[in-house]
Amino acid sequence: MPAKAYLAIDLGAESGRTIVGVLDDERLTLHEAHRFFHLPCRLPSGLHWDLTGLWSEVLEGARKAVAWAQDQGLSLTSIGVDTWGVDYALLGRSGELLGLPHAYRDERNGPAFEKTIASLGREALYQATGIQFLIFNTLFQLVAARDADPELVARADKLLFMPDLLHYFFTGRAVVESSIASTSQMTDPRTGRWATGLLEELGLPTRMLGPIVPSGTPLGPLLPTVAAEIGVGDEVQVITPAAHDTASAVAAVPAGSSPGWCYLSSGTWSLIGVELERPCINDAAREVPFTNEGGLGGTIRFLKNINGLWLVQECRRHFEKQGVDCGYDELAERAATAEPFRTLVDTTYEPFASAGDMPDKIADFARSTRQAVPDDVGQFVRCCLESLALTYRHTLGQLEQVLDRRFDVLHIVGGGGRNGLLNQMTADAIGRRVVVGPYEATAVGNLLVQALGAGDVSDRAHIRRIVANTFEPEAYEPRDTPSWDRAYDRFVGLLGR
Repeated sequence: MPAKAYLAIDLGAESGRTIVGVLDDERLTLHEAHRFFHLPCRLPSGLHWDLTGLWSEVLEGARKAVAWAQDQGLSLTSIGVDTWGVDYALLGRSGELLGLPHAYRDERNGPAFEKTIASLGREALYQATGIQFLIFNTLFQLVAARDADPELVARADKLLFMPDLLHYFFTGRAVVESSIASTSQMTDPRTGRWATGLLEELGLPTRMLGPIVPSGTPLGPLLPTVAAEIGVGDEVQVITPAAHDTASAVAAVPAGSSPGWCYLSSGTWSLIGVELERPCINDAAREVPFTNEGGLGGTIRFLKNINGLWLVQECRRHFEKQGVDCGYDELAERAATAEPFRTLVDTTYEPFASAGDMPDKIADFARSTRQAVPDDVGQFVRCCLESLALTYRHTLGQLEQVLDRRFDVLHIVGGGGRNGLLNQMTADAIGRRVVVGPYEATAVGNLLVQALGAGDVSDRAHIRRIVANTFEPEAYEPRDTPSWDRAYDRFVGLLGR
């Protein structure tokens, strides 16, 4: 097969990239064509995504990708978008946006969450959806939107999640990809269909819920205006990847057929879990809680969402405002020389989930639990990294207990894998082998699921063989487990404090 090129548009909650993948002889080569930052904007109506700015950057990235491919004598086969989960837009009957999409950290979600839980009950809601209770899940966002403006929600003809919305901008076709739909707490993981009875019980309209399509679905060619703007013809297709970024990342885990592995998708969020053939919905899973989200080929991503490197990112933003401008590599170097296990925190502590003043929140937690307060940059970052590694150990233990299985290898994928200090801490904390890579797992998964949809890759196992052929993983073995065992005993005593 001659070399084929695909374009992944990979959008995180604070940055985006367009990456060309060239598949040739069972190996994938990546070229980053464009990178940009984007952040939500605070308006009188709440925290919103700058959608027109985001779309402009996506088009600019697509133009650069097309130009690069043409310089290499290649033409793009397809384009696909992946993003973070849960956020959505509403469209009217004419296809026009009904307002800017709200960002998931919008404060209005909290009251809607409490109201919905009180109405349905945790057990019934988990039994219906199998999804971890997070205040920003789409279900609660939609209740918040209805309470704020019932007429706007009633007017909605279509609900599209962020990657679906961008696919709609590219093609004019409005469908919802299955992995992104599964993050919403509005689908039944047993069937993959909308849980319409649940929405009706809450008095939410359901006619706006469109068809759900599997990952790797061809949506058709670009709209002529879009094709002209980025410099291609009608030969370029849009193919849905696993449109939730974690689903694409998990598709790119370079694991074999052995069942003894689990994964950690490491970035702003840390998502620890395992790939299952069917959902696990029971009281033990709900109490953790674990979530049952959709993956490639009808699989279930049974995982738990954890505040990840968000803690370090927020510390860094705070330090920059104080005039201490450190890159992530320098922060890791400072953390490496700081005193071990001086301060530990419960990473699930509710104030840590909101933006701003992270070092102050850590200091407050330390004082409330009678620990030493970090007093320099290295100590704050080491506190975050050690606490994350111990959180991973705790969550892995819960995963094994709920599923009654042991996992011998933890695969870490995503940009957080570049933090070698955290990788070694994780191996030490869990006492297992840690295999890291690829760092660009989300883009890699996006590209190869497009190739699957184009008929150039045969199945999920084929995707993982290509990943293993292309990327050289880095392995970490546990070195200092006894000291981490002692720290873990102390850490468990802090949980829920």
